[in-house]
Amino acid sequence: MADPHMDVRELALAIFAANGRLLNAGNELVAHLGLTSAWWQVLAALRYSGAPLAVASIARNMGLTRQAVQRIVDLLAGQGLVEFQPNPHHRRAKLVVLTRAGLNAVNRAERAVAPIDQAIAERIGAARIRSAIATLHTMVEVISERLDPPPPHTLSN
Repeated sequence: MADPHMDVRELALAIFAANGRLLNAGNELVAHLGLTSAWWQVLAALRYSGAPLAVASIARNMGLTRQAVQRIVDLLAGQGLVEFQPNPHHRRAKLVVLTRAGLNAVNRAERAVAPIDQAIAERIGAARIRSAIATLHTMVEVISERLDPPPPHTLSN
C-alpha cells in the first residue's frame, strides 16, 4: 500500500526540482534581454495581476519575502521597467505599475520561452496542466491554513 505522506514528499521534491530548473532556464533564456528570472517573475506578476499591486501583495502572491521583492522592484524601477503610484489604501505602501518598457520586457521574455511552453503543453496536455495548477493552489491553501497566523479578531457590539 502506498504511503500518502511519501506521495506528498515526492510531490514536494518534484516541485523543488521543477522550480530550480525553471529558474535556471529562465535566467538562460532571458539573459540576452537584460533580465533575470527573478525580475521576470515580478514583471509577470504585475502584468497578470489585473491591477497595480503593493510590494507586500506581490511578495505574498509569489511566496517571497517583502524585502526580496522590494529589492527587485527598486532595481526594476531603476531600469525604468516599473514605476510607483500612490496607494489610496495605504499612504506609505506605494503601488507598483508596469511601464511601457516593462510590458515590452515581459512580452519579449514570453516570446523567448514560447518554444519551451509549447513543448510542455504538447507533452502534458491542457487538462493535466489545469489539474496541476489546481493541485498547487490547494497545496498553498493547506500550507497557509496551517502556518499563517490567524487574522486579528475584531470586537463586535
